[in-house]
Amino acid sequence: MATLTAARDSARAERDAVRGERDELAQRHEQCTFELRDAGAEMARLETQLAHARSDAEEKLNLLRQEQQQLGQQFERLSAAALRQNRDEFLQLAAERFKGSEDRAKSELDQRRTAVEALVKPLNEQLEKVTAHAQRLEKERAEAYAALRTQVESMGQDAEKLRQETQQLVTALRAPQVRGRWGEIQLRRVVEVAGMLEHVDFTEQAMAETADGRLRPDLVVSLAGGKHVVVDAKVSFNGFLEAQEARDDATRNARLAAHARHVKSHIDALAAKQYWEQFTPAPEFVVMFVPSEVFLHAAVEQTPTLYEYAFERNVVLATPATLVALLRTVAYTWRQESLAQNAQHVLDLGRELHARLSTMGSHMGKLGRQLDNAVSAYNSTVSSLESRVLVTARKMAELKVVDDELENAGQVERTARQLQAPELIASSDQSLMALERIDHRYGLDIDDSHNEQHAHPKDGTAG
Repeated sequence: MATLTAARDSARAERDAVRGERDELAQRHEQCTFELRDAGAEMARLETQLAHARSDAEEKLNLLRQEQQQLGQQFERLSAAALRQNRDEFLQLAAERFKGSEDRAKSELDQRRTAVEALVKPLNEQLEKVTAHAQRLEKERAEAYAALRTQVESMGQDAEKLRQETQQLVTALRAPQVRGRWGEIQLRRVVEVAGMLEHVDFTEQAMAETADGRLRPDLVVSLAGGKHVVVDAKVSFNGFLEAQEARDDATRNARLAAHARHVKSHIDALAAKQYWEQFTPAPEFVVMFVPSEVFLHAAVEQTPTLYEYAFERNVVLATPATLVALLRTVAYTWRQESLAQNAQHVLDLGRELHARLSTMGSHMGKLGRQLDNAVSAYNSTVSSLESRVLVTARKMAELKVVDDELENAGQVERTARQLQAPELIASSDQSLMALERIDHRYGLDIDDSHNEQHAHPKDGTAG
């Protein structure tokens, strides 16, 4: 069911993403439509301005023609003689003025036409771009809609297929043998993902004979130092599956309560087996592995004190997310205990060595004093030899009785070096007091009587 939920959420996410793309394309199409509409309005305004400019030019031309006509009529009313004399010149001058005015009007009209075309040309180009962009967006929208429709149909087919497979899985998991095998597979996958190897880090279906019969836990995990942790997978979720199929809250709550009772009964059964007595050395608890967090969470919701209930019976509840962390925590705890034992042993040896060094120091001091006495006796002997014996012996040499001369034996001026190290000159009691201070500092507890026997052997000799 978790797979179905994940697939459904993924499909919804894809559908929302496609809808977002469709809405974005529609928004862009609407924006392009507004831009096209504005460009059309601007073009209409410019065309209106061009029409007005053309109308103004035509009016000026008409005015010029009217002025020419009026001038002609005025000249006709003048005297015929003067008119005939000046008519040709006047008409020529008028024609030149008219031609100049007409040229200026045409030039202004051409300039305005050029200006209007310069304004309209970018708008036409922009309008063509907007039109092409709108057509492209429409094409993309149609393709996206077709792809969305295809994806929705595919999601519907996948959802139906997933529903059928889920129903088949639920039907299969109702069989106790299938459930048990599924729980064992989940347990094996968890320990393999953690990097454990079969027959090296864990053993499946290990057997132990007891007075009540044969015990066979699903998994025995081997930790450092020869320690073991027993893990047993329990897959009991008939009540949970029935609760998911219930159509009303009362039935659902009743089936969930039954599911919690089933979990508690498995806890009692595991506690009664006492695996830790058969797979020693092992901590005094057994791990009950639940293959899915959903099953354990549903039971805890119905019985909030389920964890305490299990702890009181030396059963630790674990899921795929917590099993590896639990095993590593137990291994770390045992390593710390082993280190503490090693430290205790090292301290025992240190105390014993310290006590023996103190004893040996007293022996070395005694030996030094005896060496001093020997040197003193040697010097006394040499003095007696030189003052009493050699005097008489030299007289024999003077009488030519012997040929060889006697050598003088020199005295020894050196003395034995005294011990200076405090560990060697301290008494045994002082050594034990120093080590007791170490005990209090590091929180270690050592049998004093045992160490005193090592520090003071019966024969009085150093180790």
